[in-house]
Amino acid sequence: MRLRIFTEPQQGASYGTLRRVAKAAEDLGFDAFFRSDHYLKMGSGSGEPGPTDAWATLAALAVETSTIRLGTLVTAATFRLPGPLAITVAQVDEMSGGRVEFGLGTGWYDGEHRAYGIPFPPLKERFDRFEEQLAIITGLWSTPAGQTFSYDGGYYSLTDSPALPKPVQQPKIPVIIGGGGARRTPALAARYADEFNAAFRPATDAAAAFERVRGACAAEGRDPASMIFSTAQVVCCGKDEAELARRAAAIGRELSDLRENGLAGSPAEIVDKIGAYAEAGATTAYLQILDLADLDHLDLLASQVLPQV
Repeated sequence: MRLRIFTEPQQGASYGTLRRVAKAAEDLGFDAFFRSDHYLKMGSGSGEPGPTDAWATLAALAVETSTIRLGTLVTAATFRLPGPLAITVAQVDEMSGGRVEFGLGTGWYDGEHRAYGIPFPPLKERFDRFEEQLAIITGLWSTPAGQTFSYDGGYYSLTDSPALPKPVQQPKIPVIIGGGGARRTPALAARYADEFNAAFRPATDAAAAFERVRGACAAEGRDPASMIFSTAQVVCCGKDEAELARRAAAIGRELSDLRENGLAGSPAEIVDKIGAYAEAGATTAYLQILDLADLDHLDLLASQVLPQV
């Protein structure tokens, strides 16, 4: 099981804070540092000092780290046009020496769209745009050198694009898709994704989602074994109950809720919970870290959980 650190900077984190967490994650041996792509806080708290842009952050981290993989879980298709986004992500891949992974979703948080003047179409249109963006971005990346790429869609059209720059990773940067849809999401994952993520679901629900994607892969003529399956869960680990309670309080969550709906408990409990997702078919787990000032939490996970999974 690959363990990855997953952060939510919109809740209140400067670039300096994210840099410290990413560097610590790299030094401690975690597989990747991922961040959300949001422009507005959720729930209580001030959200200060304010949002940071996902790809600006990852571009800086690409040159300040050397081994850890970097990515989004997930970039909102509503935020950026597909052609410029393909250029940005390919450039960050080059800056990192080929360590980028690209999560893409429809966009869902209407409040941040209102707050920053971003159009927020109805769900069907967002999903249609999402599908076109997947086709365009992966098409641009995988077009052979010296050839051009054209696309005529309902929302986006490209004519004779040189499809540059090329990412370091060939034939394309790994693409991550998630979501709970029973039909369209699995089909898009089978067509475009290298990884399917079942976020914040019980292991039994994740197993059912994975099975739907396997079925979609078979229908697409793709080997289901070529798909990576992953989960994302909030994590709260403590050496004893007092430390565990302190960490739960620091993120404003009830410990009982975290134990029921996340990865919470002693290191041994966390290992067992991760094991349930491994049995469901996941080979990657994104550990959602909400208190970014608590680097001792990362150290505990690295020393007592990581070696056991």
